[in-house]
Amino acid sequence: MEERLIAPCGLNCGVCVSYLAEKHDLNQRGFRRTYCPGCLPRGKNCLHMGDQCPKLAEGLVRFCYECEDFPCKRLKVLDQRYRKKYHSSPMANLRNVQDHGMEDFLETEKDRWGCPDCGDVICCHNGLCLNCRIDVLRQNRKYRWGEQ
Repeated sequence: MEERLIAPCGLNCGVCVSYLAEKHDLNQRGFRRTYCPGCLPRGKNCLHMGDQCPKLAEGLVRFCYECEDFPCKRLKVLDQRYRKKYHSSPMANLRNVQDHGMEDFLETEKDRWGCPDCGDVICCHNGLCLNCRIDVLRQNRKYRWGEQ
C-alpha cells in the first residue's frame, strides 16, 4: 500500500477496481475497463469530493479530516455507499489516519486487503484478487462480493 494512493476522502485507490485493472492490464486480458492510476497521481485531488469541495479542488487540505466541516454531507453519503456495497468506510479510514498516522493505516490496509492465496491485493469493489481470482471475474464480469 502506498500513501500516494490514499485519496483525500479516505478511499484507498490501491484497492479500487479501476486502479487494479490498470495494474494487471485487464484490457490486454480481454476485459474492457477504464484504467485509473489513482486520484492524486492523475492530478485529481479527489474523484468523489473534489468537484464539489473548493478546499480539495484547490489543494488546500490533504485529507477531509483537516476541514472544519468534516464530515460533510457528501462524505457521509460516500461513506454510507462504500460501507454498504464495498466493505469499506472512507470516514473510518480518515479517522484511522488522523488517530494513528499514515504508516499504521497503510499496514492495516495491507493486512486487510492482502490476498491470502498469492499476496497481491483484493479489490474492494468485488472482493476478488485480480491476480489469482481473475477466472471468477471472467465467468461473471459483474461479479460482486460473495456471489455464487
